[in-house]
Amino acid sequence: MKKVLIVAGIVVASAVIGAGSATIITKNSRKNSQNEPKVIERIVEVGSAGVGSHFTNYQSSEYPDLTYAAENAVQAVVNIEVTQVVQQSQRGFDPFLEFFGFPQGYSQRDAVPRERKSGGSGVIISPDGYIVTNNHVVENASKMRVKLYDGRLLDATLVGTDPTTDVALVKVDGKNLPSLPFGSSDDLRLGEWVLAIGSPFDLQSTITAGIVSAKARNLGAIPNEYRIESFIQTDAAVNPGNSGGALVNTRGELVGINTLIKSATGVYMGYSFAIPSSIVKKVAMDLKEFGLVQRALLGVQYSEITEEFLENFGEEYGIKEKGGVYVRKVVEDGAAEAAGIKEGDIITTVDGITLDNRTNMSEIMSRYRPNDKIKISVKRDGKVKHFDVTLRNKAGKAELLDRGHVDAAESLGGLFAEINDKTKKELKVDYGVRVVEVNSGGILAKARVKQGFIITHINERPIRKVSDLNRITSEITSIDGVYPNGRAVSYSLVQ
Repeated sequence: MKKVLIVAGIVVASAVIGAGSATIITKNSRKNSQNEPKVIERIVEVGSAGVGSHFTNYQSSEYPDLTYAAENAVQAVVNIEVTQVVQQSQRGFDPFLEFFGFPQGYSQRDAVPRERKSGGSGVIISPDGYIVTNNHVVENASKMRVKLYDGRLLDATLVGTDPTTDVALVKVDGKNLPSLPFGSSDDLRLGEWVLAIGSPFDLQSTITAGIVSAKARNLGAIPNEYRIESFIQTDAAVNPGNSGGALVNTRGELVGINTLIKSATGVYMGYSFAIPSSIVKKVAMDLKEFGLVQRALLGVQYSEITEEFLENFGEEYGIKEKGGVYVRKVVEDGAAEAAGIKEGDIITTVDGITLDNRTNMSEIMSRYRPNDKIKISVKRDGKVKHFDVTLRNKAGKAELLDRGHVDAAESLGGLFAEINDKTKKELKVDYGVRVVEVNSGGILAKARVKQGFIITHINERPIRKVSDLNRITSEITSIDGVYPNGRAVSYSLVQ
């Protein structure tokens, strides 16, 4: 049966749920009934009544008591109600015309704006009302309301989003709100107990438990060319509406944001996935401080060295063992090139962290900001070399970006590819990048740019290759180019 990846909560749904009960019979209960009862002493940390103050200490050999983590953490998990404005066609269906073969499709001209309700979950991370959630929960929202654990409804505003990680930050006005502290997703162990908290099927404050099944899953599920994925896999039950909710360890710390499920039916079938807190915390702090994510780039294209890689390329490249990532290309004017890293190098460690797969590489790099200095070790010609690297931003500069920065590739909303010499000759252009795909909500979609359009200039600056899009950091006011039929078009954008 084919399995599909489903984001765990965009559209609000309803469900009829049947209740049941079970009886647990302890093995050898009769034999032990005459013995003295076993006494288990629990040491409880005494503190304030705030979130995360009362938790049970236990030995690794004992089963964890999840009640303290659950009762505290649930207070900081909210339901997010989203209103989106969508275009809905008005022209009716005429069976008479359909019978005679007249098309009955709906044109954009006939569409009128309609409001659509959707929702998901979120986690309060500070007492003053900052809330993390998924980008897909709040994407294209015209209005948001947050329902707190105590039933209060508060209007929310969008602070910022990061489609590459599917993380968003929203804000409500409040004081002394219950909040969750960040825990370390790096320290999670396979088999460790975790709690998933959210609002599946609009059932607010639902808690499920499971274990960490796997780490560093790369599923290709985030619909973004520059996606960063390193999911925590659990068997805690997650369903539509859980998106943006908390994944909590037994100490009541936030270790992940529940994001999607793998299912053949649209509901939970044993697999759920969360964005690790190592990524969420960095993105949230950047959005709060700068209004955008300070993405640090090493400036290489690489491949994970797996058994499959060794089978296909091992002999050709002279690589005999797994581990690390193979540098396929060094980006011009990037951080790696400036440091002396070359094509064909095998990166083995980043700041002392050993690389064992591609996902680890992307997750590790997502923690840094431009101008951060890191140490990288590589294998080259059988020898280990060490490099000091100063990371750069997407524009190729070793500096932080300000709030006025525009991510051109993100703003345009699409996928792009460089054109070959044949296309250049046919269309009589010297350079350009082809629009391979147009995503809804971006500038291309709003300007009604069609797939196949070749962009030659943005803001009158030449676009010779895809990487040139990253060097456009100012507001996009014009797009020039040519369609495959030779028709030259200039789009002027008025805000």
